[in-house]
Amino acid sequence: MQGQVRFLEGERVYLRPYDEGDLDFFYRGLYIFETRRLTGLKKVYNKEFMGEYLSKISKDENRIFQVILDKSTHELIGDVELSYIDLLNRTSYIRIQISNDKYLSKGYGTEAMKLLLDYGFGVYNLHRIELEVYSYNPRAIRAYEKLGFKQEGIRRESMYYNHEHHDTIIMGLLKPEYQKMTNNGQKQ
Repeated sequence: MQGQVRFLEGERVYLRPYDEGDLDFFYRGLYIFETRRLTGLKKVYNKEFMGEYLSKISKDENRIFQVILDKSTHELIGDVELSYIDLLNRTSYIRIQISNDKYLSKGYGTEAMKLLLDYGFGVYNLHRIELEVYSYNPRAIRAYEKLGFKQEGIRRESMYYNHEHHDTIIMGLLKPEYQKMTNNGQKQ
């Protein structure tokens, strides 16, 4: 485990590329109620489809799909991804999924997001990164606001989940805002 290539490394987590050996973790994660609820996942997928899908997106040149691991134990936590990278307009989407319940609400996801935001704004020179979050996920909304994301719009009642309609909140972050907030990587 310690010899694995680390794409990005923080204080408590590191990111590395997806490996076929990660499939069981991600497949099990599809059937965790909280993961399904927070991501809005409704469909059921078989393991073969999941393996092909994860392999495909990990090789997509318009994405940076990374697995999140605990730096001290090398335990899988989840994944984080920049997708729809548009170098002409310097924009991208970001998303995260924590599939290991013991790491929820402890800052691991925030740290992983920060690593990928630093990379997107720094190495790719992106100007804008955006995300979508469901209105019934206040924990994620607070975490995104802590990273500097601002609410830009609402798609009203666009998600039907658990017999109710919910809003999708669109949040965005601009490079100058992020740089000001982090003081070029150092929290003020």
